Amino acid sequence: MLRVSGLSVSYSGTLAVSGISFEVQEGEMVSIVGSNGAGKSTVLKTISGVLRPDEGTIEFFGERIDRLPAHEVVARGIAQVPEGRRLFSKLSILENLLVGAYTNKSEARRRESIEQVFEIFPILRDRQAQRAGTLSGGEQQMLAIGRALMSSPKLLMLDEPSLGIMPVMVERLFEVAERLNRGGTTILLVEQNVRRALELAHRGYVLQTGRIVLQGTGQDLLKSDQVRKAYLGL
Repeated sequence: MLRVSGLSVSYSGTLAVSGISFEVQEGEMVSIVGSNGAGKSTVLKTISGVLRPDEGTIEFFGERIDRLPAHEVVARGIAQVPEGRRLFSKLSILENLLVGAYTNKSEARRRESIEQVFEIFPILRDRQAQRAGTLSGGEQQMLAIGRALMSSPKLLMLDEPSLGIMPVMVERLFEVAERLNRGGTTILLVEQNVRRALELAHRGYVLQTGRIVLQGTGQDLLKSDQVRKAYLGL
C-alpha cells in the first residue's frame, strides 16, 4: 500500500530523516518507534504532504504522492491524527468532525461517517455541541481520531496518540486502533509507548537519529536486546 524509499527530510538546513526506506502492506498495523527527536513525526508529516522531502520517493498504491499538496494526499485516502491533536478548540465536536469530511462532497456519506464515528466514540454523540477546547485530553484524542476517520481513509496515521493522556484512556484508544485495524483500516502508528506499540504491530521499525536501525515483526523487536535495553528498561 505505502512504499517509502530513500527518504531524507531537513528542517532549516538540519537533516531530520536520512535515507530511510520502509513499507506498509494493506491491512497491517505498522509501528515506528524511537526516542524523542528521532524523526518519527517528520516521517508522518512528509507522507501527509505537510513537509517536502529533500530526497527519496513516497508511493501510495504504486503512485507517487511526495509532491502532492496535503489536501490531495487526504483525497487519495491517507489521514493523519497529528501529535497534540490540533483541534479547532472554539468549534464544537460536530463542527470539528465536519472539517474532517471536507473532501467528501456527499451529504449522505458525511452523515454516514458521523454515525460511524459516534458508534466508535459514543461520548462524542452525547456531547456533540460542546466546544472541543473544553474536552479532556482523552476526549480530545477521540475527537482527533474521529475527525481523521471522517475522510474514510485507507491508511490512518496516528502520531503519539498516548501523549498526555491518562493510562486508562490510553488503553481504550489502543483498543480502538486494534478494532479499526481488524475492520480493515491500515494503520501506521508512531508511539512513545514502545512496548504497547510493538505488541499491537504486525511489523515495526526502530528509528534513531533519523535512520532506521532495526526492523521486524512486533514480537521479534520486543525480544531484541537492543530494544529491551534502550526502550523497555530491561
